[in-house]
Amino acid sequence: MKAIGLDYERAPRPGVVFGCLLPAPWLGAAAGVLLALGPVAGLPDRFAPLALAAVHVLALGMLLPVMLGALFQMMPVVAGVAVPGSGRVAPLVALTAGIAAGALAAGFLDGGTMPFRLAALAGGLLLPLAGGLLLLAGRRVAMVDATTRTLAGIGAPLALTGLLGAALAGLFGGLWSASPSPLLALHVAWGLGGWLAALVTGIATTVLPMFWQAPRLPRWLERCLPWGHWVPLLGFSALVVVQPEGKITRWALLAWLAFAAVTAGFMLAGMLRARRRHDPVWLLWPVAAASMLAAALLAVALPHASADWQATLSWWVGTLALIGGGVLPMTAMLGKIVPFLVWLHLRRLLPPRARVPAMQAIISPDAQRRQAWLLLAAFAMLLALPLAPAWLARAGGLALALANGWLGLQLLKALHCMRAMRARGGLPPRKPFVETAQAGKTHHG
Repeated sequence: MKAIGLDYERAPRPGVVFGCLLPAPWLGAAAGVLLALGPVAGLPDRFAPLALAAVHVLALGMLLPVMLGALFQMMPVVAGVAVPGSGRVAPLVALTAGIAAGALAAGFLDGGTMPFRLAALAGGLLLPLAGGLLLLAGRRVAMVDATTRTLAGIGAPLALTGLLGAALAGLFGGLWSASPSPLLALHVAWGLGGWLAALVTGIATTVLPMFWQAPRLPRWLERCLPWGHWVPLLGFSALVVVQPEGKITRWALLAWLAFAAVTAGFMLAGMLRARRRHDPVWLLWPVAAASMLAAALLAVALPHASADWQATLSWWVGTLALIGGGVLPMTAMLGKIVPFLVWLHLRRLLPPRARVPAMQAIISPDAQRRQAWLLLAAFAMLLALPLAPAWLARAGGLALALANGWLGLQLLKALHCMRAMRARGGLPPRKPFVETAQAGKTHHG
């Protein structure tokens, strides 16, 4: 791993990363409970109150803390630059994101103005602050590949997404008045494209070859990252302000969708040729890449669909992008990163001769495999929701809650393992081979 420039000596203390990661699956489980128990009126319309509530609990409550925790770890290890203030901000990430997500869910479901005002305050502080800290660190990053270029600039789309979201929340909370359509278009574009898609594809160029031994993306495509995401979105943003409904505005968005589809297609082809396809969470990555590809293609077709198909296609695009392109790869990454971080920190903290448990003992591969299949089942049911909205919202939401709760238990098990090993000073030493052999002879004699 040193060959690709990773410096684990710079890794932050465990609390910085785990403080962001450990609560996140439980917010994902809360999104599933919302879908299972919430009012299904209006589904599968993406503007149905339940849809808006669940989407923001997933995006803000689950995905954002995981992505920030991963960035607090990757910036020092991959780019050699610590995020300033990450140790102080990390304990507040999950709490503030959870408050903002819960407030938005309450606002969408209840319709009151106060929850939106609280969400505007919490999200409007957290996302721009985290984005600014990432940008400060990014100024010192040596941009030598797709991953480091993404890390250097990823704070900008995060801050922009947060400011646009806070503006919309304040609008719904009655703090000011403005046209919601341009703000909504920019918030969705930069949240899904500038932040989520750019980060997943940029990080994937390092983690997929490292953890799953997948072939790298073509060099010409890696050289386009992350600006292949950001440049078309910058053009789209400028045109949305000037002429929101103009044809040239749609062409700018189509340029980004085309790039996203090409990138997802090559990621899918690479993961299907990965050497570690026996890995318990390998399947989540090709499904995630296929989901991103399908979401981009369906988004291209969406403006040309009949009125009867608009709600269904919009639901599919959102589900494919958020769960397929967000929850699935984040779950796969947690299944790899958390056991490795536990092993790494134990190796650094314990005496040199102390035995450290193998990563397979920290989180069971069988448990990971079963949890991945449950998550895929939930994903399939939510994709099929337009066929029977009431029944599949409840079944898919329950499966999503169970899958994310199971993931949360796995992370708690890893934390318990780390604390137990630190308290005991490692595993018992192995018996020498000669002593073991003589004991065996005595037993059989």
